[in-house]
Amino acid sequence: MSISAKSWLQQLHALPLREPIKIMNVCGGHERSITQAGLRGALPDQIELIPGPGCPVCVCPEEDVYQAMQLALQEPITLVAFGDMLRVPVNVSKGEPRSLDQAHAAGADIRPIASPMEALQIAQAAPDREVVFFAAGFETTTAPVASLLVEGIPDNLSILLSGRLTWPAVSMLLSGEKPGFNALVAPGHVATVMGPEEWSFVVEQHHIPAAVAGFTPESLLAATYSVIRQYLDDRLFLDNCYPELVKPGGNPSAKAHLQQALDVVDANWRGIGIIPGSGFGLNKDYAQWDARRRFPDYDTPERKRSGEMPPGCDCAAVVLGRKYPNQCRLYGEACTPRTPIGPCMVSDEGACRIWWSGGIRLREQA
Repeated sequence: MSISAKSWLQQLHALPLREPIKIMNVCGGHERSITQAGLRGALPDQIELIPGPGCPVCVCPEEDVYQAMQLALQEPITLVAFGDMLRVPVNVSKGEPRSLDQAHAAGADIRPIASPMEALQIAQAAPDREVVFFAAGFETTTAPVASLLVEGIPDNLSILLSGRLTWPAVSMLLSGEKPGFNALVAPGHVATVMGPEEWSFVVEQHHIPAAVAGFTPESLLAATYSVIRQYLDDRLFLDNCYPELVKPGGNPSAKAHLQQALDVVDANWRGIGIIPGSGFGLNKDYAQWDARRRFPDYDTPERKRSGEMPPGCDCAAVVLGRKYPNQCRLYGEACTPRTPIGPCMVSDEGACRIWWSGGIRLREQA
């Protein structure tokens, strides 16, 4: 019989916590569950939950969004993308479309989709028209893109890939002088695909407690309890608190398709810069379906900078767990879900959007 959230909270409150402990949750889905369930307010005061880099829309580099917009505006194509990508803003001159949504309003054929299979269906329904799938996401959504390629896609469908791996960003944080957290709750969906072993480096190399969690309050609280007990007892291991779906080795088919169709490459994270080995790119065997090879390059050198957040936007610091959303200078004032300035206020997995939806509407005063 599973332990209830109430019982986990009672056990957490019974722990002998004499000093603050900071726990980073990597996944945007975790942050949404934590906020919706009000877990921060229910935990002991010494436990601090820090949202981390688990929002693929938030870290998708500006040059990739700009490239997608220009392809849709200047080429006779249909561009499809996951729905939360459509409102991500880029830095452009006043009067120009600053998002895929605005490019659509300006006449571009841009359509939101919920799964990679929809991209395939749209291409199959219009064989005489070029369709570009702007595929931004972490391992969980990049694996189905790889499967599309391996299983075969029509010649009129190409992929503008902006895939990222989650663990290299955490590795970068832990390799710095001040990681900013004492324990890690690893993402359940990613571990379902890649296997929990992908997170063993946290314990083995950095000597920090870690646990994989699902998305219920019970699983998240179990993982929280696990990492705190590890921390207090100085007995570190990678705990799997999501055994229903997370199995040793992950999903063999998904991993095989990722390896067959894609290469791991150095990649730019918006506002953060290049993180080595943190991105996916189509390999040479599937290069003919790479939209970057098939169409003109509308990127410009000035968009290669690492600091491509809008002026005053602290999304990069929020993604790295260095600021809470309501500590951003624009939060709740210039930047709201109706008028998003930065990507963290756009996506359902963005910490700023999640906190706003959870009722936190005012910026923390310095």
